[in-house]
Amino acid sequence: MTGATRSRAGSAAAVSVAILAISLTVPPARAQSIEQTLVQTYRNNPDLNAARAGVRVANEGVPAALSGYRPSVNATVTAAGQYSESSVGTRGTNVGGVPVTIAGSRSAARLEPRAATLSVTQTLYDGNRTTNTVRQADQNVLVARETLRNTEQTVLLSAATAHMNVLREQAVLELRRRNVEVLREQLRATRDRFNVGEVTRTDVALAESSLQAAIATATVAESDLANARAVYQQQVGVLPSRLVPARTVERLLPRNLDSAVVAGQTEHPSIIGARHGADAQMLQVRIAESALYPTLGLSGTVTRAAEQAVTSGQSLTASLGVTLTIPIFANGGRDYATIRQAKEQYGQRRIQIETAAASVRQAVMQSWAALEAARAQIQAAEVQVRSQEIAVNGIREEYKVGQRTIIDVLNAQQTLTEARVALVRAQRDRVVLSYSVLSAMGRLNAPRLALRTEIFDPTQHYNQVRDQWIGVRTPDGR
Repeated sequence: MTGATRSRAGSAAAVSVAILAISLTVPPARAQSIEQTLVQTYRNNPDLNAARAGVRVANEGVPAALSGYRPSVNATVTAAGQYSESSVGTRGTNVGGVPVTIAGSRSAARLEPRAATLSVTQTLYDGNRTTNTVRQADQNVLVARETLRNTEQTVLLSAATAHMNVLREQAVLELRRRNVEVLREQLRATRDRFNVGEVTRTDVALAESSLQAAIATATVAESDLANARAVYQQQVGVLPSRLVPARTVERLLPRNLDSAVVAGQTEHPSIIGARHGADAQMLQVRIAESALYPTLGLSGTVTRAAEQAVTSGQSLTASLGVTLTIPIFANGGRDYATIRQAKEQYGQRRIQIETAAASVRQAVMQSWAALEAARAQIQAAEVQVRSQEIAVNGIREEYKVGQRTIIDVLNAQQTLTEARVALVRAQRDRVVLSYSVLSAMGRLNAPRLALRTEIFDPTQHYNQVRDQWIGVRTPDGR
C-alpha cells in the first residue's frame, strides 16, 4: 500500500467515524467500543467456550495414551462358606440272609476358605503401539488447538460484523428519519404554495407520495436495526448499548496481496490443523500395523489363602512369568484390512491439506479485492454526497422561481439520501472487510488485536493433566 493510499485510508476512516456517529447522542462514558465488544465476545461466546472445552478433552487423551507404559495392578479377595455332611455304615446279613446295617457313623464339616491375590502386569513390548498412540494423542491436541484458533477467528469476525451492522443500521435509520422530516417539511411548504395558487394539486400529491414512501422505508430500517441488535446479542451475549464507531484494522495488514496470501498459507489454523490431522492419521497407520508384531509382557501374582475349619491352615503362593505372543493369523485377517483402511484415510487427510490451502488462498484474494473495492466506493460516495448536496440546494432554489418542478426536488432529495446511505454502508464494509482479510490470513485473534482481557492458554491444562496418574477431579475442581 502506497503512502498516498494510506493517507486516503486514514481520511476515509475519519469520515467513517463522523458519518456513523450521527446516531450517537449519549455521553461517551456510556458508549461501547468495538474492542469492548470483542472482549465480551472472547469471554462469553458459547461457541468459543465449547472449543476451549474441546481442547481440554483432547488433552486428556495424552495421559490415557501414556497409560500403556504403566503397570496394571489388581487385588482380588475371595471369601466363601462351605458345609458338607456324610455318613458311614457297616453292612451285613442276618440269619435269613437279609442285608442289615450292623454299625455306622455320621460326620459334618464346615469350611470357610479365604484368599487374597495381588497381580501385577507390565507390557514390555507391544509393537510400538503405545509409543505411536502417545504421539498421535499429542497430534490430536495440536489439531484441537488449531480448531480453537479457527473458532476464535470466526467468532471475533462475527462479533465485529455484528457491531458494525448495528452502527450501520442506526445510521441508516437516522438518515431515513431525517429524510422523512425533510419531506414532511417539503409537503407543508407545497401545501402552502397550493393554497395561494402557486402549484397544482398534482404537486401536493407527489409530495405526499414521496413522504409516505420515505415513512415506509424508515419502518423497514427500524426492522433492520432490530434484527441487527438481535444478532449482536446472539454473538456477544448482551444487547448492544450505544456503540462507538470503529476504525479499520488495516494497520495490521501486509502491504500487498502477495504477502497476504503467503501469510495465509503459513499461518491459517485450518491449514495447520489439516497438517496435524494428517500426521495423526499417519500414526494411526503405524498403530494398526502394530497388530502384526509380537508382544512381550511381564506378569506376577502373590496369593495368600486360609481355610477356617476344625483345624485351620494357611498357604502363600507367588509366581512371576514372561509371556511372548506372536500373531500368525489373528482375527481372520481383519488387521490387514484395518491397515489398508488407515492408509487410505491418510491419503484423504493429505488431500484435505490441499483443499484447505486453496480455500484460504481464495478467501484472502476475495476479501482483499472486496476491501479495495470498499475504499473506492467510499471515495466515490463522498464525492457523490458533496455534489448531490450542492445539486439539491440549487434545485430547491430553482423550484422556488419556477425553473424546476416538484418532482425534480423530490428526486434530488431521494438521490441525496441514497448517496448518504451508500456512503454509510461502504464505510461499514471497509471496517468489516479489514477484519475479514485479517481472518482470511489466520491472524484474527485476541493477542493480535491487543484485547484487554486474559488470554486463554491451551498449554496450561495440558501441563496439568499430562503426567497425572490417578484422580478423577479436573484441574478446575470438578
